[in-house]
Formats: sequence, C-alpha cells, structure tokens
Amino acid sequence: MRLHLLYSQVQHMKPFTTPALHRDRHPGDRPIRVMPSAAVLAILSACSVPPMQAPATSVPLPNAFAQAGPVAVAPEALDGAWWAGYSDPTLTALVAQSLIANQDVAIALQRVTQARAGRDAQGSRLWPTVGVQASASRSDSGLPAPVKQGMPDTQALRVGVDVAWEIDLAGGVRAARDAAQADAAAAAAGVEGARLLVASEVARQYFVLRGAEERLRIVQALATAQRETAMRVASRQREGQASAFDLDRALAEADALDAQLPPLRMLAGISQTRLAVLLGRSPSVRVVGENDGFVWPAAREIGTGQPSELLRRRPDLIAAESRVAAETLRGAEARAQYWPKLFLSALLGRQDLKLNALDLSPVHFSNVALAFAAPIFNAGRIDAGIRAQSARADESLLVWQKAVLVAVQEVEDSLLVRAQEAERAAALASTVDHRRRSLQRAQSLRREGQIDLLVLLDVQRSVLSSELALSDSRLQQVLADVQLYKALGGGFRGGFAPARAGTATTSLTARTPQ
Repeated sequence: MRLHLLYSQVQHMKPFTTPALHRDRHPGDRPIRVMPSAAVLAILSACSVPPMQAPATSVPLPNAFAQAGPVAVAPEALDGAWWAGYSDPTLTALVAQSLIANQDVAIALQRVTQARAGRDAQGSRLWPTVGVQASASRSDSGLPAPVKQGMPDTQALRVGVDVAWEIDLAGGVRAARDAAQADAAAAAAGVEGARLLVASEVARQYFVLRGAEERLRIVQALATAQRETAMRVASRQREGQASAFDLDRALAEADALDAQLPPLRMLAGISQTRLAVLLGRSPSVRVVGENDGFVWPAAREIGTGQPSELLRRRPDLIAAESRVAAETLRGAEARAQYWPKLFLSALLGRQDLKLNALDLSPVHFSNVALAFAAPIFNAGRIDAGIRAQSARADESLLVWQKAVLVAVQEVEDSLLVRAQEAERAAALASTVDHRRRSLQRAQSLRREGQIDLLVLLDVQRSVLSSELALSDSRLQQVLADVQLYKALGGGFRGGFAPARAGTATTSLTARTPQ
C-alpha cells in the first residue's frame, strides 16, 4: 500500500505563458502549504548515501613476505612487460600477439562495454525524460447545417512536449548509479586480469614446450647411443664374446628409452595447441618452431614489496574490492525504498482547432503535476529486500577477504618454490657433471673389458635420470618465476583507482558504510 498525493496545475485553451507551479486561486480557496526548505534539506541529509571506508582484511597482513628473504626489493622493480625480461624474442612476440587476439581478453572488453552501458543507464535516471506527443483528428457528422450548430464537425491538430522527472529525494537513484560505476570499474580491472592471465599462461606453455623439446633431445640422444650399444653387443655375441642375456638387456634399455618419447611428444603437441588457442588461432596450426639452441633464462631478482601492496597491484583483488563497493551501494539503494518518492511531470503544447467551417486561432495548453508516493504497508517486502542485499554485500566482502589471503599464499608459495628449485638445480647440475664423467670412464672400462655391460647400462640410466631431473628443475624454476609475476599482479601497478560512491570518474577503492 502506498500513500499518493497529487498536486496538478492545468492551463487549457489559454494563450501560452511561462508555466508556474501555482495557479490563480479563488478568494475562498485555502492555500496549499509547502514543506519548508529546511525540512526538505533535513530529509535529504537523512536519506543520502552513507560515507564509505575501505574494507578490512579478515586477518592482519604482515609487513613482509616470509619467503622473500632478508633483502627487501622495491616493488617498482616490477615491469608491466615482465615477459620481455627473459630476452626471448619468440616469447615476447607470442605474448604481444595473444594480448591482441585472445578471446578471453576480447570477452572481458565486451563486459566493460556492458558495464559502462549499465552505468550510463542508471545515471540517466537522475535526469528528466523529454518526449513529443502529436495527434490529428477529424469528425464529420453528415448532419444538416442547422443541426451542426449543436453537434459541429471538428478538425484538430495537437502537438506537445512531455517532461517527466523522478526527484531523487532518498538518494536511491544516486546509489544505483554509483553501484553501476563500481561494476564498470570491476569490469575494467577484469580486462587487466584477463591480460595478466593470458600473458602468464602463454609464458607457461612456451616454457613447458621448450622443456619438452629439451627432454626429447636428451632421451633421443641416449636412445640413439643405446641402440649403438645394442648393435655392438650383437656383434660381440656373434663373435662369442657376449651372451644372449647381454643382448636382451641392451635391447630392453633401448626400448625403454623409446617408450619415453611419445609422452614427451604429446606434451609438446598439447603445448602447441594451447598456445594456438591463446593466440586466437586454429589449434591445427603450429605456432612455435623448434629451437635446438634454446637456453634457460638465468634467475633474476623480482621485487615483491609488502603484502598490503597486492591490494593495489592485483587486478583480481581490485575487481573484488569494487564488487564490495557495488553491493554496499545497492544496500543504500534498497534502504531508499523506505522513503517517499516525488514525481514531477509537465505537458506543454499547441492545438489548432476547426469547428464546422470556422477556423479558431491557435491555442496553447499546459499541464503541470507534482505527485508524492510513500510506502505504508507492503508485507515486509522492503525489509526482505534489504536483508537479501545486506547478505550479498557481506558475501562480496568475504569473497574479497578470501581472495586477499589466497593472493598472499600464492606469492609465498611461488617464493618458496623458486628458492628450493634453485638449490635443487644447483645440486642436480653438479650431479649431472659427475655422472657424465663417470659415464666416460665406464665406457672406457667397458672397451677394455674391465666391467660388464650391466654396469655400463646402470651408469647410462643414472645419467639420463639426472639430466631429465635437471631439465625439469630448470623448467620449474622458470614456471615459479612466471607464477610469482602473476601472483604479484604482473607489474600492472598504478593502472587502477578504487571505486568511490558519489563520483562520476572510474575509480576502484571499494568502500563499506561506517
């Protein structure tokens, strides 16, 4: 149930004058009293959008990352084009192409367009709507002329301008506009988030591809050497210097090495198709050529800064914070339903009228109305809407708080993997060096007949496993670097500003009511 009050002023068939919100009253009419402006201002201040403050994390953030080490590196060391630091022209070209042609980035851009259109639509509610009305009518009774004096034929042409405006007393429309603005800011951050994900995934798949190619070369070289060993054993068997057991063992080792080639080819092929999709190309097209001279990039320092700086560097956290602001503002919009609504409408126009054969002079008309509506009884519908929106706002805050914790976890995990993989790679490099020298000595001893074939095969297997482990460790080091760049926001610093209620510019600091 709503209480409706209507005050209208109509001027009809009078010479046009400037419309007014009052009309000539009869001396006996009682005057209509208008609420004093001070009272109106008091209502407006009570209904305005509440001041906002930054949301708080569920747990206090430390001053530094636990795995960052004793040396603090400034976050300015991050570069937006962090992939260029690997000095790999192929990788740089792949990332550049993906940022232009990737479908996820294009989808995110369309979401920005949608969100900004929604923002403009909500903002338009603050302004009056203006339309044009026109009508033409003709009435011919067909009666004799004496009769037409009482029932005249008419011909009318009417044109008018229609104006309607909902005056935002409670601030609900402004809150809806600011919520849509926060949605647009979240969508804009989503574009940068999509670009970061695409760039990091392209780098990841590229290095996985190079790692698979390197391990393919290692296994193929050892498989070729093992086949040559099997051929020598077969020759020695024909001469009676080796047994059938030695030959079977040599052939089995060669077959075992051949069995490792298909999984590596599958890994390289899958990386190729994934790169093609990331670049917006057909998966049937090979996008990266093989590089036999590929060298793993050296480890480098990556600035981490403080955990709290992630709130302004990671696009996903910025987007989540803007969603908190949007849902909080929609709570203000829901609470505005408690307050009265004020509507103003006006119709101004001109009419040309002809009665029988008599042309009347053109007349102007106007109709101005002021309507007031306030809720009295709605069976708890407004309260239910407020509770539902409050729950959505609390949910968005919890989502943001969880995202902050996950972001810190990702940085800590990446730093830990980098440090441990660096130690592992150093140990494996030493192991490979020792086992290669051991293999050279074992081959020499085998030619001299001082060791049997089984010992040589064991040494070859140890060299293979060490080289494969070293290649995997180098891959994991680089992937940890990529993951760390992604966890830190990829260097997209300073690209956003938080979304504040009551502003028309795109900003991204989500706020909650005090």
